[in-house]
Amino acid sequence: MEREAYRNCCSLVKIPRQSYEQFWSSHFVDYIDKELSYSKFFKRYLLPNHPCMFSRRFTEDWKCRKQWVSDGGKPDFQKLLQEFEETPVPVANCNAKEYNANPKQVMPFKEFIQYWKEYIQNGHSSPKGCLYLKDWHMSRDFPEHNVYNTPVFFSSDWLNEYWDTIEVDDYRFVYMGPKGSWTPFHADVFRSYSWSANICGRKKWLLYPPGQEEFLRDTHGNLPYDVTSAELRDRDLFPHSEEACQPLEIIQEAGEIIFVPSGWHHQVYNLEDTISINHNWLNGCNVDIMWQFLQNELSSVQKEIDEWRNTMDSWHQHCQVIMKACSGINYAEFASFLKIIADNRMAFLNARSTGESSDYSRHFSETLTTLGPYHAAFDLQRVAHLIECLLCNEDFKRLDHSTLTLQPESMLQQIRDTIQSTRGQHLLYQD
Repeated sequence: MEREAYRNCCSLVKIPRQSYEQFWSSHFVDYIDKELSYSKFFKRYLLPNHPCMFSRRFTEDWKCRKQWVSDGGKPDFQKLLQEFEETPVPVANCNAKEYNANPKQVMPFKEFIQYWKEYIQNGHSSPKGCLYLKDWHMSRDFPEHNVYNTPVFFSSDWLNEYWDTIEVDDYRFVYMGPKGSWTPFHADVFRSYSWSANICGRKKWLLYPPGQEEFLRDTHGNLPYDVTSAELRDRDLFPHSEEACQPLEIIQEAGEIIFVPSGWHHQVYNLEDTISINHNWLNGCNVDIMWQFLQNELSSVQKEIDEWRNTMDSWHQHCQVIMKACSGINYAEFASFLKIIADNRMAFLNARSTGESSDYSRHFSETLTTLGPYHAAFDLQRVAHLIECLLCNEDFKRLDHSTLTLQPESMLQQIRDTIQSTRGQHLLYQD
């Protein structure tokens, strides 16, 4: 991040997101085919929360574009089997519905490839249904492969930084699916950003700007499984569906990368036999959207079990337990998440100011060095803002703070001291 970009946003309390009205009647997003600075991407797309598409030139040096793809541009099954033959992989059945998603099973990679070959030979159909390998943590299972590089635009990734640190999970995935496979209507985990790169094949994306999904709810408040279904025209079942704008319909070609912003609900189709790589990620630009999502999730849990509020001394604690079971995170873990992000950036800035090496991950060090001290300072200010929000939140106040890894007041002071000391040494304002 450059100094000017930092100065323009360092004092922001609430991220000023522009209206999404331009997308209500347009079917176009910006197509990036030339060099773009990180600061311009930050200003034009991250802060306003607007989608865009990167051309294939941004993936042309990825090993997987060569190793996983045949000369004809199709998945190279033979080479893929050589690498992953016995690996267990998660596979969804696109012809079956389980709540608002597709049920999954785990099978050996070679079994899925055998199915895929037969599916193609049978005219893209099978009595087994349309199976889709999705949400496979390939890079976690095979860290030595290094078959792609995360573009710098998406490298400020707090979500995977946190889960890598605690060594529990990650949100980096590989998808492989035949023509006709698809993903039902949804918004991404924790209302994170996502980027998705087609290694081969083509996808069709249907994207709705934030807020439009409210018009698509049925009389029970549920979102549709399939936004193209004829039942959405039933006014008795979906009374406000006609008020929603038409979705952005985007065709993604082989090699291209789509940036899907926070809270944009979407539905995706594979128009050909397709392999893609997808990351969910978030950072200082959209962590406030994540925080609002968490508050909404807790509120939903509280409403669901409100009748037990006066009969349980630990009702609020139970709400946090249920929230984590349903959403994957609760307020205590969100606080831990903020602490790790802040600790890494304070270590980075202090190491720069003293010239000493730091004890945090080399990978994080390289990313923070690439993004620079202005970005680290911006991140710290965003964490400080979120901690202030936590301190004002009644449900957070009810937590047992002695069990938290984050002590909010102490962390706020550390952040302020770090920013002040590095500013005083002209670290953040040097040319």
